Amino acid sequence: MRVLVVGYGSIGSRHCEVLSSLGHEVEVLTSKDLKEFKSYKSFEGIPLSEFDYFVIATPTNKHFENLEFLNKNVKNKIIFCEKPLFESKKAYLKLENSVFVGYVLRYHPLLLKLKNELKNEKIIFAQAKCSSYLPTWRPNSDYRASYSSDKERGGGVLLDLSHEIDYLLWLLGDFELSFSVDEKISDLEISSNDFCAFFAKGKSGEIISVNLDYISKITQRTLLIETLNKTFLLDFIAGCLKIADKNGEILEFLVKIERNSSFKAMHEDILGKKEFACDYEFGLKTMEIINAVQKGNK
Repeated sequence: MRVLVVGYGSIGSRHCEVLSSLGHEVEVLTSKDLKEFKSYKSFEGIPLSEFDYFVIATPTNKHFENLEFLNKNVKNKIIFCEKPLFESKKAYLKLENSVFVGYVLRYHPLLLKLKNELKNEKIIFAQAKCSSYLPTWRPNSDYRASYSSDKERGGGVLLDLSHEIDYLLWLLGDFELSFSVDEKISDLEISSNDFCAFFAKGKSGEIISVNLDYISKITQRTLLIETLNKTFLLDFIAGCLKIADKNGEILEFLVKIERNSSFKAMHEDILGKKEFACDYEFGLKTMEIINAVQKGNK
């Protein structure tokens, strides 16, 4: 399959690495001079109709522009857009192609197991937390120059860490925002917000709490779910899922995940069965929550 990756930053290069390892013919649209892949400097002159799969891996504020352009210039293709879809709410696009969004945590084996375990459970509370320290994300680069630090390019924890919003919608169903905070509260030299927290309520009455930040020197990514009968605690970093019942019995499941295994599973699913992939319509649900937080903090 012939693939065009649009953008070659850290995430774009990773998609190139993964798709190439899966045997696809990868080409790149980037301003950089590449030796590993055939590359183009602009869309002009690219034989778009000859590609089967398009990957948008540009900064978030370029996603809508890139998606709109591709959707107008190709038909019946598969387009993958890195998460989140956009940096803010946009006009609805009438799609001429199949569009999917890069919420790769859906392919974490323990999140898939948790989704299955929750099928017959009555959820009453869910708490998602993702905390880390932005300067240590990419040790060999200046965090102040990253798009994450730049509000104008679509940086900030609400957009960067929107995986939590996506998987909560995926696991629990629709919910409505009750209260939110989205601000810059640290001394990081950035223009984007480094802290976001919100409470929400699900259609069945479940309470939802989310905490996202760039400021914690202790990295954490956890999901706690309370049901009437059990407690589920998923630690993404430790690769551990604990399940406790009312009798105090605890089951523990551990996995060791290779760096690109979830990315490979995601692309294979999008190009195959599309069993767990986040499609355009679902991606817009996540954007609605993002928009509600943004509106509530202006």
